[in-house]
Amino acid sequence: MKLRIPALASLAIGCFMSAATVADEASERSFYENQTVELMVGFSPGGGYDTYARTLARHLPKHLPGNPNVVVRNVPGAGSLVLMNQIANSLPKDGTVFGLVNSGIPFEPMFGNKQAKFNVQEVNWVGSIANDTVLGVANVESGVEHLMELREKRMTMGGSGAGSSTNFMPRVLADLFDLNLTVIAGYPGSTDIVLAMQRGEVDGIGGQFMSTILTRSPEWLAEDRPVNHIYQLSMEKHELLPDVDLVRDMAETEDQRLAVDLLAASLMFARPFVAPPGLDPERLQTLRTAIEHTVQDPGFLADAERQGLPVNFGSGEEMHAFFAKIEQTPPHVVEIVVSAKN
Repeated sequence: MKLRIPALASLAIGCFMSAATVADEASERSFYENQTVELMVGFSPGGGYDTYARTLARHLPKHLPGNPNVVVRNVPGAGSLVLMNQIANSLPKDGTVFGLVNSGIPFEPMFGNKQAKFNVQEVNWVGSIANDTVLGVANVESGVEHLMELREKRMTMGGSGAGSSTNFMPRVLADLFDLNLTVIAGYPGSTDIVLAMQRGEVDGIGGQFMSTILTRSPEWLAEDRPVNHIYQLSMEKHELLPDVDLVRDMAETEDQRLAVDLLAASLMFARPFVAPPGLDPERLQTLRTAIEHTVQDPGFLADAERQGLPVNFGSGEEMHAFFAKIEQTPPHVVEIVVSAKN
C-alpha cells in the first residue's frame, strides 16, 4: 500500500494541475472574447515598424484565446518615446494594449535621457520578431561613397525622434570618428526621411533597417540604385551586403569598438513588443505565447515573405535577460555613446 500512495498523490496533483490549466485557459478565453486589442506603433504609417505591426495584427487574433479583434494604432513622436512613456505610465494594464517601439528605446534610461519615464526591468517585454542590420545611405548626388570620407566631405542625414536609430546612431558615429555629418531631426518616421531625400532636403539617412529597405525601398539594393551604401552597423556583415563597410571594422581603439558594439546591441531585438508594467503574469504569458505561435504560423510567414520581411523571433524572457546584461556595460563606454548622442 505504501507504494501506491505516491502514485495516487501524483495522479491527484496531475489532475489538479490539468484542471487549473483548463480553468486558466477558460478565463483567458472569456476575457478576450468579443474584446478589442490595440497594437500601438510608435511611428507614422508606412514605415518598417508599421508594416511589421500590421502583418502581425492580421494573424495574431487566431492565436489569442477567444479570437479578439486586433487593431493597429499609430502613436508617432520622439522616435516612439512618446508611446513608450504611455505604455509605462498611463495605458491599461489588462492585456488589451501593447506596443511596438524603436529598438533603441530600451537603452534611453541608461543613456541618461530625462524624458524616458520608464524602467526597462519593470515594463513587460512580450517578444521581438526580427533582428536586423542598420544601413547608412547617401544620395548618389552627394558624392559620398564611404563613411570615412566624411572626415573631408560633408553631408546631412534626416532623423526622427531622440530615441530613433535614424537620429542617434549617425550622431554617435559622427562624434566617435570625427565626421562632418549633421543630423536634421524631427521627421515623423523613416518614410518621411526618404521623401525628404527625394526632395533634396537631406543627403541621406543613417539608421535605416535592412528589413525596411527590403520592404519599402528595394530599389536601393539594385545595381542602378539611386543611393550609395556608406556603412552597415551590425555584429557581422549582412549576407546581401558583403562589400559594404562594417562600422565595427572601422574602430581604431578598443573603446570605439565597445561603443559601436553597444549601438549594435539594439539590433538584436529590432522589432520589440512591450506591454505595460503590472500586467497579470497569466495575461503576460498569454500575450507572449500568442506572438510566439503567430511567428510560427505558415500564413504569417508567407505574408511576411511576400513583403520581404525577415522574421527572427526573440522571446520576452530573452529580451528581459539581455537588457539586464546590457545595463552592466562599463560606465565609461556608455559615456562615450551618451556624449556623442547628446
